[in-house]
Amino acid sequence: MRVLVVTAVPVERDAVTRAFGGGTGGSGSGTEAPGAGTEILTLLPGAELHRTGAFDVLAGGVGPAAAAASTAFALAAAAAESASPSPYGLVVSAGIGGGFAPAAPLGSLVVASAVVAADLGAETPDGFAPVTALGFGRDRFTPPPALVREVASAAGAAAGPVLTVSTVTGTAERAAALRAAHPGALAEAMEGFGVAEAAERAGVPVLELRAVSNAVGPRDRAAWRIGDALAALTEAFGKTTPVLEGWHRHDH
Repeated sequence: MRVLVVTAVPVERDAVTRAFGGGTGGSGSGTEAPGAGTEILTLLPGAELHRTGAFDVLAGGVGPAAAAASTAFALAAAAAESASPSPYGLVVSAGIGGGFAPAAPLGSLVVASAVVAADLGAETPDGFAPVTALGFGRDRFTPPPALVREVASAAGAAAGPVLTVSTVTGTAERAAALRAAHPGALAEAMEGFGVAEAAERAGVPVLELRAVSNAVGPRDRAAWRIGDALAALTEAFGKTTPVLEGWHRHDH
């Protein structure tokens, strides 16, 4: 089974492919030559798919719109290349993100039990109304529960809702509002819901895996641990590769 992994930026892509013997050496800036065993496929100018073993890893851009567009294009290109409507058995949204303390501390891993669009909707006199309350659309996707459990166990990760936001949280007040609206949420990031939208339309299951680089709340750049989170992401994919390669849709 082939797996499509979509990250936001090249350093996240390289952290993932490094787990399979690909990725880059050196600083991880995303500008170094790819590692041995990695095939580079150019989907669009500036959009490279790094193929290593059973995994195709794409840096699709920041935010849900870019993530959805890149994922949809990659899925369509693969379908055209293979003459199969669904050449991928799984799509994974992966990268670093903010964690809700104390449940998801810096350097920890989170697997999404639900991929939630936290700010898709409307502001009303009574507060925020999700798009579903407006009578259209959806505001969450549920990854296969059995796969979530297996990946969380293999990676030593916590499982819980991961919020997709278009604007990263930067205040304690906003963090508290998100906690109140989404009890049990473990992390926030910017791409998961977009990836899930594209995967759903292609009929492919989705998973989201995040390594925590910072706390959700006031932006304290001095406290961020991006390097540690990228290393944790590499380690997570190293541990979960057998699970992801061996999982089949009928397992859920």
